[in-house]
Amino acid sequence: MRQILSFLFLAAACTSMLQACSDREVDPNLGPYASSDTTNGGGTTPIAPSNYDEQYRPQVHYTPKRNWINDPNGLVYANGTYHLFYQYNPQGNGWGNMSWGHATSSDLLHWTEQSVTLTRDALGDIFSGSAVVDKDNTAGFGKNAIVAIYTSAGSAQQQSIAYSTDGGNSFAKYDGNPVIASTSADFRDPKVFWYEAGSKWVMELATGNNHSIELWSSPDLKNWTKMSEFTSSTDRCNKGQWECPDLFPLDYKGNEKWVQLVSTNPGGPVSGSGTMYFIGSFDGTRFIADQDFDYPLWLDYGSDNYAGVTWNNTSGRRTYIGWMNNWNYAGSVPATPWRSAFTLPRDLKLIEYQGKPLLASTMVSETETLSGEWREATDGMLRNTDACQLQVTMPTTQNWTLTLQNAQNDQYAITYDAPSRRIIADRGTRTGASSFAANFAIPSVNMPINTEGNEVTLDLYIDRSSVELLTSTGSAAMTNVVYPKAVYHRLSTTVTPSLVRVRDLKRVWP
Repeated sequence: MRQILSFLFLAAACTSMLQACSDREVDPNLGPYASSDTTNGGGTTPIAPSNYDEQYRPQVHYTPKRNWINDPNGLVYANGTYHLFYQYNPQGNGWGNMSWGHATSSDLLHWTEQSVTLTRDALGDIFSGSAVVDKDNTAGFGKNAIVAIYTSAGSAQQQSIAYSTDGGNSFAKYDGNPVIASTSADFRDPKVFWYEAGSKWVMELATGNNHSIELWSSPDLKNWTKMSEFTSSTDRCNKGQWECPDLFPLDYKGNEKWVQLVSTNPGGPVSGSGTMYFIGSFDGTRFIADQDFDYPLWLDYGSDNYAGVTWNNTSGRRTYIGWMNNWNYAGSVPATPWRSAFTLPRDLKLIEYQGKPLLASTMVSETETLSGEWREATDGMLRNTDACQLQVTMPTTQNWTLTLQNAQNDQYAITYDAPSRRIIADRGTRTGASSFAANFAIPSVNMPINTEGNEVTLDLYIDRSSVELLTSTGSAAMTNVVYPKAVYHRLSTTVTPSLVRVRDLKRVWP
């Protein structure tokens, strides 16, 4: 991905030994480490199955068989297959040796881990980026070639491309890399899309601590021209590093609006990492944010939804997935032999709230294929043995607390404050393991419900090491990782819900 402040010592060490690092071979005996980068002669054999049943291993969220992951990269849909590339360390369970891992799916939920796609070279590590389907062969690599655009992170951050002519199974790096040269240490995470009205490719690049997003254009993915720069006049938005931009149109009441995602760290809604969004217009050259908002607006109010972007080449939907972790403690969470997971994929849309557009997120409809039959849980027993979806309808006119527990008395409490119409989650020391990082236990993670009416329906997607809470309309979301001794399977409330039901979610692993 990039040099986060807490990892600067790693970046400095690797920079000082850049040539030595560049020549390092990936050990194929450590797992899914045979590169499918054809310039390196890598293979493309999928990873051998695992039982994926270790303590804290998510059962409905994607994780690699082993080792560190962070940002989702290169999200693209082609020939009936969703491709999920991501920041990956082929050599260990901590940040470093950044490469592109790869998984594929036909339904966004059941993923097959493939071989590592891109590994470091003389230009440096392979940091975050995107992928597109070049249907008109603008780059000359072939009609419908999949082109990956990524940051080469060495002594500087520069933009490079690689291409696949076999549907994303293997990639060759372009001989003319970098396609955008730079001497900057803060210039990364290219998100590219085809702008039909201008018959051109548009790239967004984040400038880290400079708090801006640059917009570039190209006719062929090789030759790029800077068009404009987006910044925010709101001081609260200019905290930490700006990263992982994404710009896309959505319908709002029959009109087109554009949404700009910007991940920021530190400076999130709780502490550490978070993802802001801006709503505005794009004329093919410049994104201009509407000014009638109290920025920042947050995609997710929890601690653990960062660096997310959307899939390219999906018709009629805008589907998002995020990294379910936080740079405050990412390297310390008690997950082994893997570290970190991704959120469940969500569809994004604009809805109206208090006369303004609001970015809403709901779980993709494909999640229904994992779902068992609904059953009532009025006695407080969820009767789940693993991942589940809990749905409760609660009053908005009075205070209440909803508590998830297990038999070991780990608990995750969610309180509603009626005067402020906000939900406050206690992701504190009682949720389970928390002593692995001094800043993990947070007793007050809060979000507005962003909805009117006397009741609110909440959907809680509970896995072994996470709780994703969304309002039923998608008006607000809160994602937090937790590490209880066993999955939460009991519920208590201080007021009686008008609806409380639960259904099991079938594990996605073989």
